[in-house]
Amino acid sequence: MTISIPAKSLKVAIIGAGPGGLATAIALSKVPNTEVTLYEKAKVLREVGAGINVNANTWNVLRLLGVAESLTSGHRVLTILNVSMYDQKNPADKTAICFACPSSPWYSPSIQGLERTEDLGGEGVRLYFLDDVDNSLKKVVRDSAWPTYDLQFTGTTIWRALVPRAQLRNLDPRFDTTAWWHLPTSHVYFSPVSEDLSEIASREVQDPRIHGANKLSWGVPVTNEEVESHFTVSSRTDSGHLHPLTDEQNYLPQIQAALKKVEAGAWREFAAFAGPELSQLRAWDNKVALVGDASHALSGAFGSGAAFAMEDGLILAQALAYFKNDLSKALPLFDSIRLPYYTRMYAVLEMGAKSRKERLEHLSNPTEEDMIRAKVIKSGGGAMDWIYENKIDEVWEDAIKEYERKESNKVERREEDRLWQTIQAFRVFETSNICPTTRHGDKTWSCKR
Repeated sequence: MTISIPAKSLKVAIIGAGPGGLATAIALSKVPNTEVTLYEKAKVLREVGAGINVNANTWNVLRLLGVAESLTSGHRVLTILNVSMYDQKNPADKTAICFACPSSPWYSPSIQGLERTEDLGGEGVRLYFLDDVDNSLKKVVRDSAWPTYDLQFTGTTIWRALVPRAQLRNLDPRFDTTAWWHLPTSHVYFSPVSEDLSEIASREVQDPRIHGANKLSWGVPVTNEEVESHFTVSSRTDSGHLHPLTDEQNYLPQIQAALKKVEAGAWREFAAFAGPELSQLRAWDNKVALVGDASHALSGAFGSGAAFAMEDGLILAQALAYFKNDLSKALPLFDSIRLPYYTRMYAVLEMGAKSRKERLEHLSNPTEEDMIRAKVIKSGGGAMDWIYENKIDEVWEDAIKEYERKESNKVERREEDRLWQTIQAFRVFETSNICPTTRHGDKTWSCKR
């Protein structure tokens, strides 16, 4: 008769209610004997002017979480080199979406700021909150468990806002689809996020040595004048001064007009930070696990961060369910599945940066068009299906098969070791007056004198 052992009782605190935090909470809420509390700095869940690309990998994990049917259908994607249009050879079907989360028993807006976390050994982890502390919640957790981890401003700043979709469509019909309009060191992105709203995301590369000191976390309010100064009429030098742009260097008049459609106070600044690859995604004797952006500081390089975060949450929940909330087994398995995935991404980024540098060095005097194409067109990186068409359910199934195969091999090796030790024991006893009897499997071993 097989005895079913119930899962251990487990309390989980999820820090941050972005797509990754919400998905992790949904996944963990299905794990038996698991109590989930989700902490979020914002007082209410709302749109922040950032769309989410839904590729095949994203759709797959949303389906597994049981929320895919709540999303709208997708549309085609274009990459545009400002004046001329460059259609992607294999444009992916994507959807820019806004999440709406109903009230939930496991959602807890943080009235206070998270100050620090503490490792309590066998008793778990304690969170400390204080009034008037406006820290990034995820950063506090990571800094507590990984105190030497160093995040650096990459030089890329993104300004995002939501505007009425009809206003953009009236300026240029092409603004009614997801598309990027590029210049050598910046781009402007349009994407519908609902029947009535579109997202504008304006991105510029700046010298991190000059601009890094005043960059804060994501979602910082900025003025319309600040944003427009980077993309209309003139642009900033690395020293922060303005200089005029030529017609060839500037954005099309309708793009400049689109930026002026943003209501005062609607722009939010998102400074991109990146950090080195982590050696593991768990800490404090398997009581802390990193999911989403906290686990891989890639600064949105692949445009699929929400999917990565949701995949993290799903795999973490699957591991806990499989091991009945035994953290000593579940978190190492989670680590072994997700860490190599991010290691591969870091390698792709390194190879891409090298390739772009080599392409520009090959051109003795690159034109604006050459510089844009070196920035936009990715060559030599190989197929990216392992990211954008990742089937996380199959990844889990393969990982469990491999884990069980290794565990079976361990059992076989232990049986072989026992048998070898028994044989060795008989060889020793042949020279002694002691005659043992032992069993191995269904066989009895004995000696006669």
